[in-house]
Amino acid sequence: MRRLFRLFGCLGLAALAAAAQQKPARQTTPAPDFTFRANVGEVLVQANVTDKKGRSVDTLPATDFTVYENGVRQKVDSFSHDDAPVSVGILVDNSGSMRPKRIQVDQAALNFVRASNPQDDVFIVKFNDEYHLASPFTSSIPALEKGLGEIDPQAGTALYDAVINAVAYLNKYGTHPKKVLLLITDGQDDASSHDLQQTMHLLQSQNAPLIYCIGLVDKEDGKSTQRESQRVLLQFADSTGGLAYFPKSLEQVDGITRKVARDIRLQYSLLYHSNQTGAGYRDIKLEVNDPHVKHLSAQTRKGYFASGN
Repeated sequence: MRRLFRLFGCLGLAALAAAAQQKPARQTTPAPDFTFRANVGEVLVQANVTDKKGRSVDTLPATDFTVYENGVRQKVDSFSHDDAPVSVGILVDNSGSMRPKRIQVDQAALNFVRASNPQDDVFIVKFNDEYHLASPFTSSIPALEKGLGEIDPQAGTALYDAVINAVAYLNKYGTHPKKVLLLITDGQDDASSHDLQQTMHLLQSQNAPLIYCIGLVDKEDGKSTQRESQRVLLQFADSTGGLAYFPKSLEQVDGITRKVARDIRLQYSLLYHSNQTGAGYRDIKLEVNDPHVKHLSAQTRKGYFASGN
């Protein structure tokens, strides 16, 4: 496959990433009804709520939640705590340094799918210095397993290009309002056509997915390289409402992917129409207060760039 981003480097990000994919054949199952629908102009806030000990709290009513945008309270149009299906992309680093980690990482990725809602649509991307759609959207475990196994690790790490391209694919073909990327990598970007600033701008768009990251930091890298790799993954996760994990061993990866799958299924979803005007970045704050459970905290996106209205 040609290096997609370098070939079209002169195009804008949206047009570039859209051009990178041909529409795939889909294997999907009908999505059940659930209590919210995302429409044009609505802002979707997904949140996991935990108590002071870090335990998930999943019995809260809508009245416990208050959303602020740029410090101004928003009227929540729809609230859900159903186990709604999700459109998910799994991005697996396929650079040469991942070769000894491949079997356990691939198995953990499959166990993430097994622990998720059976109605989820999932696609798999493998990336090194090039982007490869290993499996288009499907709910078939055998199809995903085949996609994971078809490419040998090699070359460098075009992390930013892979994220940009995956977000475009997810937004274009994902059928569910809730969208998530699970990123598994062991290295720092060394081959992308785009930089961190461009990638972050895309991840702060109104329809950006949650990103969960698993950083398998290579012990042979210097401390400054390790810190930079961790900083990037923390930025991805923190800005979108996901989490970044840095396991100390490969054996921990499987447990992390299963936990992420459970967290996604326990999320609260709130939809609102912004009462703010003008273009630019809009800060989001979600407060959770319950008379029966103290010291609650919500993990959610920090804000988004609006085009104005």
